[in-house]
Amino acid sequence: MDSTTHTLVLVRHGQSEDNERELFSGLRDPALTARGVNEARAAGRRLKTLGYRFDHAFTSRLQRAQHTLALILEELSQTDLPVHADAALNDRDYGALAGLNKTEARARFGVKQVRSWRKSSDAVPPGGESLAMTAARLWPFFERAIAPRVRSGKCVLVVAHGNSLRSLLMRLDHVAPADIEDVNIGTAEMLIYRSNADDQTLVRAAAIACSS
Repeated sequence: MDSTTHTLVLVRHGQSEDNERELFSGLRDPALTARGVNEARAAGRRLKTLGYRFDHAFTSRLQRAQHTLALILEELSQTDLPVHADAALNDRDYGALAGLNKTEARARFGVKQVRSWRKSSDAVPPGGESLAMTAARLWPFFERAIAPRVRSGKCVLVVAHGNSLRSLLMRLDHVAPADIEDVNIGTAEMLIYRSNADDQTLVRAAAIACSS
């Protein structure tokens, strides 16, 4: 099986203005920084070097993911590829934390509480979503719209967010809720999955860091 069939590539967006300022983003819509643009282009160049050509592309409704995807497709000379943008792939809703500086949030709520809100599976930020809640609204879309295309032999690119991708990994990589706190996806990091020929399970093939 080559890199043009039965393949799923997950990519986190490049560095955003909120990432640079250490702010909780969630459903906020910051732009990419200059570094984020460079990271996205580097990811596209790496995929081109590895021989990837995509049949389908998916992203969220937020500009940091959409811009990252556009830059990757530009590097791949696939700017004419149809893009499916869906809110199911949006970052988790951070509720009252959105827009807060992470250091300020730790001072206000405590280090352990903020880590739990950020990293755990079940903790719900005030007015927001837990990671488990994010998975509950993302996974049905993934199973309906994305996974069947991979299993049918297509090469599919998904550009989304650290938390929405972490929520996918709980299912794809069978990460226990107690262990998801230790899972981190860097900006522009790529996770590559292949469809198992026997039972069509998606299996992790590689992880490639493209952040600077």
